[in-house]
Amino acid sequence: MSRTIVIMGHYGSGKTEFSVNLAMSLREEYEKLALLDMDIANPYFRSRERQKQLQDEGISVIFNEYGYDIAEDLPAITAKVRAPLENPEFTTIVDVGGNDSGARIINQFRKYFVSEDTERYLVINANRFETDTPEGAMFHLEQIQEEIGLAINGLINNTHMLAETTVNDVIRGHEMCREVSRRTGIPVVWDTCNEKLLEELERTAPDFAEYNVFPIKLYMRPTWLDVKF
Repeated sequence: MSRTIVIMGHYGSGKTEFSVNLAMSLREEYEKLALLDMDIANPYFRSRERQKQLQDEGISVIFNEYGYDIAEDLPAITAKVRAPLENPEFTTIVDVGGNDSGARIINQFRKYFVSEDTERYLVINANRFETDTPEGAMFHLEQIQEEIGLAINGLINNTHMLAETTVNDVIRGHEMCREVSRRTGIPVVWDTCNEKLLEELERTAPDFAEYNVFPIKLYMRPTWLDVKF
C-alpha cells in the first residue's frame, strides 16, 4: 500500500463509502492513519459524517478549520491536511469531491500527490448515469486527469444500488471496468462487494478467480433511507 491513496470518482460512484471502508480495513495495519475529507463539491455523503466512529477507531479525520461542521460547511479545506501528508509516519487516504470540478482541489496541494508513493484511484459505478458504459467512464476519467494534470493509477469497480445491490450488479461492473482497463491500460485494483453478497458472488461469478474482491459495509447509508412509508 502506498503512503498516500487518493480516491476520486463521478458523483454517486460511492467513493466516500469506499474511502471510509478502506480506512476501517487499514486501521489495525497502520499505527498512524488519516482520512482527509477534501470534498467541497457535495454537502451530502461526506466522510466527515462518520468522524466520531472513525476517530474512535484511531483514524484521524481532517477537513475544515473547525474540526466539525457548522450548518452549511464553508467550501474550504484547512491547511491542517498538510500535516499527515508531510509526515512519513502517516498513511493517508484522500477522499476527493466528485467529477473534475471536485477533483480540482487536488491542484492546491499538488506537490503532495506527485510522488511515487502516491496512488490515484478512480471509483466507477456502472449503475450510475454517465458512467454506465465504458465510453462514459473513460470520458470522466479523461476529464479528471486533464483537470489535475496527473494520471489515474487504478480503477475500482464499485457498482452498486445501495442496499438494493445484487451480485449481478457487481458482475456487470466487473466486466465493464475490465473493458475500460483493456482500452486504457489502467489496472482494476479492486471489485467491491457488500460483505453479505460475498458467498453468492463466489458461487455465481463465471470468472471469480479474476476478481480482487474488497468486502464493504454500508457505513454511509443514512437511516432515513430505511424508513418504510
